[in-house]
Amino acid sequence: MVKRKNLIDWILQNRVVSHLIFWVLVFISLPILAALNEGSVEKTVNASLSFLPAQLLASYFLVYYQVPKLLFKKKYLKFGFSFLVSTYVFLVISKLSNMYLTKFFIPKYYEEESLIEILADPFHLAVVHFPSVYVFVFLMLMTKIVKDRFEERHQLEVLQKEKANTELKFLKAQINPHFLFNTLNNLYSLTLEESSEKASEVVLKLSDMLDYMLYRCKDAEVPLKNEITFIQDYIDLESLRYGSKLTLSFTHHLHDPNVMIAPLILISFIENAFKHGASNTLNDSIIKIELTTNQDQLCFKVFNTLPADKTDTTENESNSGIGFSNSQRQLELNYKNNYDLKSTKTDNDFQVVLTINLQ
Repeated sequence: MVKRKNLIDWILQNRVVSHLIFWVLVFISLPILAALNEGSVEKTVNASLSFLPAQLLASYFLVYYQVPKLLFKKKYLKFGFSFLVSTYVFLVISKLSNMYLTKFFIPKYYEEESLIEILADPFHLAVVHFPSVYVFVFLMLMTKIVKDRFEERHQLEVLQKEKANTELKFLKAQINPHFLFNTLNNLYSLTLEESSEKASEVVLKLSDMLDYMLYRCKDAEVPLKNEITFIQDYIDLESLRYGSKLTLSFTHHLHDPNVMIAPLILISFIENAFKHGASNTLNDSIIKIELTTNQDQLCFKVFNTLPADKTDTTENESNSGIGFSNSQRQLELNYKNNYDLKSTKTDNDFQVVLTINLQ
């Protein structure tokens, strides 16, 4: 199916090939119809050949000059005059071509007429030659219009994909400095309060995380197990900072650890839980993270308690941070109509539940 679509796209985008196919079909259609109707195939082939020059001239003159240069530019009088004059000229060419080809290939059907006689009989040209020539001219015009609409739609799809990819790259570029800023603050706190051994552990984990963010998640999708390792490193860093102040659990049950997911989407929800939960809570705080998958869906839950100080909570709600809003936007770009994001807030806690369709 994909190969067939690619072949059709290639034909439609290759002007020479698409035009050649069109005129070959035009040329062979009439003899086939004549054979099916027990007509004279020889005479029909001769007619097809004789009409072809006028059909070619009239088609390209109408499609590539009269319609785009006159009709589409609202030069209606010029278009009407040009169409009438050119139609008369092309029908005369059709008649002359028909007459001389008949003389050459099928002499028994040949009837000689002078140019003056042909020019003086517009009724015969209109009745006999106009349908034979302009049916295919209008067919080509309609084909060209459909082809142009297809190309416009194709270009629009390409531009939309490029825009989405550019926006995704921009969003990921925002995540890096935002996350780095938060983690460096954590590292600074540890250097003031803890031993150099814990600080070196933070530096090592931070190095691994930055390596992942900068170099190992450039693809549109990555194995979920890689994201879990990344999340675990982040949780370990935060756990070193908060110590006994924080009760944290991270559980994951995967039907397949290699299931693919867009990178750096889940981490921002976890960052948000620390930012609005643990970092603003003087007493014990709780964060629970659950990740499960089956053949059809990924389910991701993040629960965190909220600080007793309602002033801080209100302030945080009004500004959830770059990371959270980026994840929402990335979900829309990567999983449009294939995800569900819900949040539930009480006076004491906040929970986010994300479901992504994997099929």
